[in-house]
Amino acid sequence: MVSETLMKIVSPCWKPSVEGENSSRGGDASGRVDGLLWYKDSGRHINGEFSMAVIQANNLLEDRSQLESGPLSSFESGPIGTFVGIYDGHGGPEAAEFISDRLFNNMKTFHGAEFIPENRGVSAEIINKAFLETEEEFLSLVKKQWLSKPQIASVGSCCLVGIICCGLLYIANAGDSRVVLGRFEKTHKEVKAIQLSSEHNASIESVREELHSLHPGDPQIVVLKHKVWRVKGVIQVSRSLGDAYLKKTEFNREPLLPKFRLPEPFHKPILKAEPAIVVQKLYPEDQFLIFASDGLWEYISNQEAVDIVHSCPRNGVARKLVKAALHGAAKKREMRYTDLKKIDRGVRRHFHDDITVVVLFLDSHLISRSPSYGPMLSIRGGSGILARS
Repeated sequence: MVSETLMKIVSPCWKPSVEGENSSRGGDASGRVDGLLWYKDSGRHINGEFSMAVIQANNLLEDRSQLESGPLSSFESGPIGTFVGIYDGHGGPEAAEFISDRLFNNMKTFHGAEFIPENRGVSAEIINKAFLETEEEFLSLVKKQWLSKPQIASVGSCCLVGIICCGLLYIANAGDSRVVLGRFEKTHKEVKAIQLSSEHNASIESVREELHSLHPGDPQIVVLKHKVWRVKGVIQVSRSLGDAYLKKTEFNREPLLPKFRLPEPFHKPILKAEPAIVVQKLYPEDQFLIFASDGLWEYISNQEAVDIVHSCPRNGVARKLVKAALHGAAKKREMRYTDLKKIDRGVRRHFHDDITVVVLFLDSHLISRSPSYGPMLSIRGGSGILARS
C-alpha cells in the first residue's frame, strides 16, 4: 500500500495535467531545466517509453546518466536494443563524466570485434570487458594528469548499467546504485517491486565479509567510523570505477592530499572494478524498470517507488520519484518541502545527494520480437544543469 506521505505525492497523478507539470511531451529532445532540476518527462526507446530526471545537490553535479536506443554494436549487422547507464560520482564529476563518454562506446567496439552470427545479442563477458577497459582508460588518464591534477586520483564513480536486447535483460553493477523491477502479480493483482541489482556498500554484512576474504592479512580493511562502516575508513563502496588512490599504490602518496593517503602501502587493489552481472529473460508481467542513484533509495523503499510509477501517468513519472525523495529529505530534517527547494547547490548537499532516476517502461510486444529498427536515441541526463554549473 502507498504510505500516507506518498499518497500526498501520488494523489495529483489522478488530476488533469497542467502546463508546466507535464508539458514536455514531444518537447526538447535533450530535456529541460528548472533550477537544479533537469528532466525529460517522456520519450520512446526501442522497447517502450521512458522518463528521466536529475536533481543537483552538490556544488558540481557528480551524477551522470545516459540512455541509448539503437545499435548496441559497431558491427553493421549487430544487435539492436536499449542501454541505460547511471554513474554516481564521488570526489568530483570527472570519473562519471569519463564513463558516460567511454563505457557504451567500449561495449559497442568489443561486440563488433567478437560478433558471431549465432549470437546476435550482448553477453556478460562483453559487458565485463567494457567495464574493465573503461577503468584502465581512466587510470591511464590519472597517470597522465598526476603531477598537474593529483586530486583526480581520489575521484571515482559507481556504475550501474542495464541493457535490453533480444528479449533478455542484462544488469551490471559496481557500487550502490540500484535497479528495481515492477512486475504484475496476477494472484494478488498488484505490481510488486523486485530488486535486481546487488549493492557493494560496506554497511552490508556480506560485503564486509567479501572484503575480509579478499584481504585476509588486513584487519583494518573495513573500519566502523562515526557509526558508518567504511573501506579502509575512507569510502563506503567496495566496487567502483576510478578511485585510483585505492587501486594503485603509486597514487597513495604526495602530491595527493593527506586526507586521502593511507598510512600503509598496499599490494593489491583495495576496491574492485568488476561489476556483478545478472542476466534474465523478460516476461509480459514485467511492467517497468526504475534505475536510480542511491540518493533516491535513501528516502524511498523499492515498493514505494514501484507504487508511484504504477499509480501515476508515465509522462513525468521520474520527476514524481525525485519529488517524493525530496519530500522525504525535508521530513527527515523537519522542514517544509518548499523551503528545501529554495536551498542552493552546495549547501543542498547537507540535505540530500544528487539524485538521478530513469524509468524504463517495457512493452512486451516490442521486447518479444528482435527489432531490426526502432527509435534511435542518445540522451545524457542533466545536460542543461551541467551547462549552467
